[in-house]
Amino acid sequence: MTRASVLGALLAAGALSVAISAYQQPQGPKTVEVDKLKDNLFVLKGGGGNTAVFVGANGVVVVDTKNPGWGQPILDKIKELTPKPVTTIINTHTHGDHVSGNVEFPATVDVVVQENTKANMEKMDIFKQNNGRGMAKRTFKDKMTLGKGADEIDLYYFGRGHTNGDAFVVFPALRTMHAGDIFASKNLPLIDTNNGGSAVDIGASLQKAHDGIKNVDTIITGHSPTTMTWQDLQDYATMNKEFVKWVEAEMKAGKSADEAAADGFKVPEALASKGFTSNPPTLFGGLKGMVQGAYDQLKK
Repeated sequence: MTRASVLGALLAAGALSVAISAYQQPQGPKTVEVDKLKDNLFVLKGGGGNTAVFVGANGVVVVDTKNPGWGQPILDKIKELTPKPVTTIINTHTHGDHVSGNVEFPATVDVVVQENTKANMEKMDIFKQNNGRGMAKRTFKDKMTLGKGADEIDLYYFGRGHTNGDAFVVFPALRTMHAGDIFASKNLPLIDTNNGGSAVDIGASLQKAHDGIKNVDTIITGHSPTTMTWQDLQDYATMNKEFVKWVEAEMKAGKSADEAAADGFKVPEALASKGFTSNPPTLFGGLKGMVQGAYDQLKK
């Protein structure tokens, strides 16, 4: 069975989120590590994607809730940080290592996502098995603002990337943003075409975010153990746009997607010197899958 057919079988079985979860996080004790970024902003690590905890005047906003079974460990850790209740969850996108913990939070918690992400979440088994608990209650299309003053949170969507619903979550008073997996690390991105992702569009979407969002210094990524800078976001957009140029050149040279992947994409030296690499995660076929997705879109 080919990698593509294996992925197809996973999708048909509704097991893709489990596959992503297993890829992202090894099994073991559920230990949540805390990085304090500001007096009222923390990053919780372990169990999947990076979780942001923003403590406002009247309650706590959580960005992304990790793999299945990690909702309660997140709640337990939050209780160590503040006595305030969790009022809101924001999910940056649909994948199981970012949304599965939702089902363990109180049913009263508001859940906010980009509108395409809600549609993608509705297909996930974990929400079906929990009678819709943890599903999105509110959505936005391009921008939404929650709270005001020191508690303001701005949500943005700039187009297809890792999925078709990647939200950028900005805490203006703290000059900090959570980017989710549209900027997961300094590797080439994982592109989930089955949930609307696009290797062709991601560079432009990242560039729009860089140009359209102001006054941010610090970026929480989807998975990197360290935060990134605003310049890192520009560099990441540039790398992804260079990838598309390379794919277009390979196509013009008459090479197949497999031949292009075998050639390999070389990160420009100026970006490689800053730690950016050409190795995407292996899920969805790794570099070969990313190249094939770009070929398929560019041929249309």
